[in-house]
Amino acid sequence: MGKDVIVACDFASAEQVFAFLDKFTGRKPFVKIGMELFYAEGPSIVREIKKRGHKIFLDLKLHDIPNTVKKSMSVLSGLDVDITNLHAGGTVRMMEAAVEGLTRPDGTRPLLIAVTQLTSTDQESMENDLLIREPIDKVVMHYAANAKKAGLDGVVCSPLEAGKVHDTCGNDFLTITPGVRFADGEIGDQKRVMTPAEAKKIGSDYIVVGRPITAAEDPVAAYERCVQEFCD
Repeated sequence: MGKDVIVACDFASAEQVFAFLDKFTGRKPFVKIGMELFYAEGPSIVREIKKRGHKIFLDLKLHDIPNTVKKSMSVLSGLDVDITNLHAGGTVRMMEAAVEGLTRPDGTRPLLIAVTQLTSTDQESMENDLLIREPIDKVVMHYAANAKKAGLDGVVCSPLEAGKVHDTCGNDFLTITPGVRFADGEIGDQKRVMTPAEAKKIGSDYIVVGRPITAAEDPVAAYERCVQEFCD
């Protein structure tokens, strides 16, 4: 399976996202549609971007009781996305229900990925805010193992943890890693970050890159730089 760069299209409207995507006249990037854009525009934005030939990671991070997640995933299975996700903290039972709901009558489904701990969470905030006292690496690996047990395809994790996830769950268990920044860029509100080249070296399967591309003076050049550093 080839590595890929996923561009986080964290825009507030269809007008903004299409103005951005119109810049890409050559290679069409794999895009992430998150809560902001999905809540603003609804399922139609997924269909429109898919029509343009982009692969889509629908990043809604479901987390609810198993039956609600199952029914919600059944609705999402009708959208032609390539990846979607949920929070591993919702328990193995919830993740199993999600797989069941996401699987279409013909047996196909998008890849389903679990969020372990957000890249804005560090050891201090996890202990103080969530009352989780275990080391963050141990927590992430436990969540990853639960996701694999539930039949998921991989996890969203910090690039710092991608290699350990593969050691724990196998090389076929996918790692999607946000918190990627260029060496000469700002890290923003992310606390656990890595460059594209470092993420490649440590074993990330996909990297999610937002502001270093979307806020760049030349987004297409920034995207191509990411692809060169991570994929080539």
